[in-house]
Amino acid sequence: QVQLVESGGGLVQAGGSLRLSCVASGGAFSSFIMGWFRQAPGNERVFVSAIRWGDGRTNYGDSVKGRFTISRDYAKNTVYLQMDRLKPEDTAVYYCAADLYSGTVYWRPSAYTYWGQGTQVTVSS
Repeated sequence: QVQLVESGGGLVQAGGSLRLSCVASGGAFSSFIMGWFRQAPGNERVFVSAIRWGDGRTNYGDSVKGRFTISRDYAKNTVYLQMDRLKPEDTAVYYCAADLYSGTVYWRPSAYTYWGQGTQVTVSS
């Protein structure tokens, strides 16, 4: 059973940084794609970034390009989301997601079977 546990959320001022972590267990992840999504109150869950375990290829949502960086640590089975130059509109619950990579639409929440519990990120102005 794949399990994902996020951590690293918190309260930060605009312009600051946070690093989120997602520890994965219970699977062989070399063929997986790992994604980060976020959801603000009253809004849909939105794609933030994704990385393929095997080759490290990354993708980003338009609103975070140039500010956020996704990476993975094979030895620790951990995916990170480094968030820099944070803005108040980045405030949301951030979720880690995972599934076998099939080349399909990685930016859709429906492409992922496994989800973490979420971690709150609040950016004050």
